[in-house]
Formats: sequence, structure tokens, C-alpha cells
Amino acid sequence: MKRLLALLLVVAVLLSCVSSIPATEEKVTVTGVIDGDTIVIAGGAHVRYIGMDTPETYPEVEFYGPEAKAKNIELVEGKVVTLVKDVSETDKYGRLLRYVYVDGVFVNGELVRLGYARAAAYPPDTRYESLLSQLEKEAKADKLGIWGD
Repeated sequence: MKRLLALLLVVAVLLSCVSSIPATEEKVTVTGVIDGDTIVIAGGAHVRYIGMDTPETYPEVEFYGPEAKAKNIELVEGKVVTLVKDVSETDKYGRLLRYVYVDGVFVNGELVRLGYARAAAYPPDTRYESLLSQLEKEAKADKLGIWGD
């Protein structure tokens, strides 16, 4: 009887721990696009894509910034996307740090693959660092986007 009670206690403790673990994946609607690597989701939170960096559109417009933003709009605006956390919750600006997927497409990787973004590793969030670096090499070799003539 003591063993059964001890086992039930252990199970109860484990279940309480599992329910307190934050979700690392969630589905949300994109309500706006700030630029090529930052979006706004339902509820108003800003999400910064992990592992890559696009040219800026604010406060200065950098080369290929408007194109990167337009591609990001095409990929995600108004759509339900899946956000996946790596290690960090937010950056120093309070933006959520996430990998973004839409309709089976890894958006972070797609923007790099098509030459709209550079691979940019910011430890500790480096789960796809090698993949994104490889996609950048291929975009450079194919002279796509920012790597074009």
C-alpha cells in the first residue's frame, strides 16, 4: 500500500510539472508584417524570425529591404502560422523569437533560400544554424536576391 501511495505521489508531481512546461509550438494568425524578418500576430505581439536577418526598411531603407518585406507579406500576412521556440523567449526589444512555418514551408529558411535574407546565428538559438548557412551558400551561388548582380 505504501508503494502504491508513493507511486501515485510521484505521478501527481510529474503531471504537475508537465502542465507547467510552456508550449514550444503554437498556431497564430499574422495580422501584420513589420519587415522581412518581423511580424505582428493576433494579440499584438511582435515576432522576430530566428537564425536569419533581412535588410531593413526602417528607419533607413536598405538595399533589398522592400523586396524582403514584400516576400514576407506574400508568405505570411493574414495566414495562420506555426511558431516554434528554440531556447530564448524574447530578444532585448521584447519581441518573441521563433521559427515560423506556414502551409508546410519553413519561412525563415525560405527567405534565406530565395536570397531575401542572410543566415545569422545568435546563440543560444542555433537549432537550424547549419541548414540556414547552407541555404545562404546556395542562394549566393545562384546569385539570388541580395546576392544578385
